[in-house]
Amino acid sequence: MVAPDKPLPYVGVTPIQIVTAIVILVVGWIVTKIITASFKRGLRKTRLPDLVVEFLTKFFSALLYVAVLLLAVRALGIGVGSVVLGLSAVIGLILGFGMQDTLTNLASGMWIVVLRPFDIGDVITVGGHTGKVTSIGIMNTELLTADNVFVAIPNRLVWGSPIINYTRMPTRRVSVDVGIAYGTDLDRAIKLAMELMKNHPKILSEPEPTVVITALADSSINLQLRAWTKTEDYWTVKGDLTRGIYELYTREGIEIPFPQMDVHIKEMPGQS
Repeated sequence: MVAPDKPLPYVGVTPIQIVTAIVILVVGWIVTKIITASFKRGLRKTRLPDLVVEFLTKFFSALLYVAVLLLAVRALGIGVGSVVLGLSAVIGLILGFGMQDTLTNLASGMWIVVLRPFDIGDVITVGGHTGKVTSIGIMNTELLTADNVFVAIPNRLVWGSPIINYTRMPTRRVSVDVGIAYGTDLDRAIKLAMELMKNHPKILSEPEPTVVITALADSSINLQLRAWTKTEDYWTVKGDLTRGIYELYTREGIEIPFPQMDVHIKEMPGQS
């Protein structure tokens, strides 16, 4: 008689393998942090833009973490080849369901780094959000708004949207609108506004500040004060001019009218 086949003994993961895998993960995490920091310092010495340094550092860090994870899996006695094959199957399944956002975000991040429409520290508006760029990662671009709110925008949306960069150029033009009453001495009002701008220490003399008439509105003649300043002084100058022109015109007796409407009521014949 043929003896029945004996079942193969089950060989599980031993405690030593589990401990080894945990040690590899912990040590690998620490070593990855050290190597990544060293890699980042090396990139900074090359004087690459901060945006490029940030992106390459995160990409390199991700590769190291994957390598550590594969080493830990191998320590458990699982073939690395089967793991890679499994990951390939998962990626194929994701792509099969049309979820290519991850690869799109990665590719978009690379284009952002190469063409650099903004850099770390720039203030931009993209996708309806305005803030200072704090990081450009593999998947997201991170902003910090003026009221300290963190915003993460997928790179594909950043790359696919118009990008307004407020701090790219070294100088900006400040525009302040003000209305004066009809009948005002226009030349005097313009002269006072020009003196206000020329006496401001943070307003540049070149290009020269100007005052233009923008509209003959319903209740006022609208003027616009235009002055150039360094980008970092933009909001300071805008606030100073807005307050300064109001106080100056008030002191000099130049009326800044508020919108008003005259309503005429006409009685119809036969109504008391």
